[in-house]
Formats: sequence, C-alpha cells, structure tokens
Amino acid sequence: MMQLAITGATSGIGAEKAKVLAPKCSRIFLLVRNREKAKELVQSIDPSGNNDKFTIIHCDLADLQSVAAAASTLREATDNLDLLINNAGGIFPEKKLTKDGHELTFSANHLGHFLLTQQVMPLLTNGDGGRVISVSSEAHKGASIDRKDLELIRNFGSFKAYANAKLYNILFTKSLAEKYADKNLEAYALHPGVVNTGFGNQSKGIFKILLSLFKPLMISPAKGAKTGIFLATTKQVPGKNGDYFKKSKTASVSSQAKSKKLRDQLWEYSMEQIKEFV
Repeated sequence: MMQLAITGATSGIGAEKAKVLAPKCSRIFLLVRNREKAKELVQSIDPSGNNDKFTIIHCDLADLQSVAAAASTLREATDNLDLLINNAGGIFPEKKLTKDGHELTFSANHLGHFLLTQQVMPLLTNGDGGRVISVSSEAHKGASIDRKDLELIRNFGSFKAYANAKLYNILFTKSLAEKYADKNLEAYALHPGVVNTGFGNQSKGIFKILLSLFKPLMISPAKGAKTGIFLATTKQVPGKNGDYFKKSKTASVSSQAKSKKLRDQLWEYSMEQIKEFV
C-alpha cells in the first residue's frame, strides 16, 4: 500500500486517478484549492464515511506561500511519500500576474509544482524509491521559447504560454531523473489525451474555436486518466527514467524537450524564483 499526494484531484482526470488509486493507497493527500469539492470527492469514493486514509490540504499553485505551507503540512503528516502526481494545470485567456509577480500560466502549471516537488523531496527519497508523475501534453510541441522571457511576461499569448508550460513539465521531469536517480527517484511526464473536461472553458479566439471543433472527438476523463494510473501502478515502468508517455507507452518529444541547455536554464531560473522558500 502506497502513500500518494496529488494536485488537481477535485475534477477531471485528477478525480478519476484518485478514485482508481484509492484502494491501492494507505494514505492519500489531496492538495487542492477547494476543500468542499475535495470533501465531495472523498465522499464519492467512500460513502461509508470511514475516510481516515484521506487528508485534504489547501494548496494554491499560483501562490508560492500557499504551496510552501501545503508542503510543510505534508511533511508534518508523514515521513515518507511513494508517489507525487503533479496533475493540476490550466490555460488562461489573458495575461495575469500572481501575487508573487509570476505569469499565471507559468506558476499554475510549472513553478508551483516545481516548489512543491522540491519541498517534499525528503519524503520521496526516504524509502525504497519515490516517483513523480507530471501531466504534460502534446501541446508542448507547439512551444515557442524566448530564453530571455521564460514566463512570456513581455510577449504573452494564451496558447503559447500553455504550450511552453507543458514543455517545462517535460524538461522538469528530465531534470528530476537526472539529478535524483541516485536517490532512487523516478520521474515521468505524460500526455493524457484530449479530454472532455472543463479545460479551456474560459479560452477565447482561435483556441476556443478549436476546442469546440474537437469536442466530439474528446475522450472521457476515465480514459484520460489511464496513462497516469499506469505510471502510478506499474512496478517496472518501460523505457528510461525521465521519459514521456502517451497511451501508456513511451512517446517522442520535441527537439526543445531534449535540450539540456534549456533544461538547465529552466532549472536555474526556477530555483532562483523559489529561493526564499527552500
């Protein structure tokens, strides 16, 4: 029985993962913005009310202080974590800066998870080996990186910011595998598929039109959760530590996703942004 922490579990593929993985876990830490939705999820998983295995922790990934507080609560609650699923994310129609001064897409999809993972690393490396699974997307292949403006604060575009963030999820995954493999840490990124959830409902322009066109072709959240569940439950994951998966198989990534120079730059930049919390 494993101990699991997951972000974004109150809806969509995150909720499906929590439901399927619950019987395999001794403890599940739900890192969420909305406590009431988390309580509803727990009730749907176990209507008996015997919910001792679930711990709900408030965590707003767009607020670094909130992330640090959530990680602190998690460290107080347990000394070991088998699995961290960085599941939450989103696309936003307009540029918005967080209270920390970061572009919202960058913070909610990458930087919040970067800080969270760093803060709980002692739990992930304090056992037989932990695993970090990050939800990326095939959208990473549409990334357009400005190395002098990684957050696109000066030249924001809604889809471009999202595509870049999904690329950062893969780069972060590869860095984790590179830096922590000697501590028995495994890290994987995945594409869940084009899932029929509330994702992108606030989008505007061409992206909103594309979403509406693809709606009939979208898969259910249950199907979208399958690759994440596969990576969470497979003892010997095929491929290499740091790989990217689609339909439960290793998949190709863009040339930018293979760039060690970009990977190292993102790591250094991200570490600089969270230095007051680590």
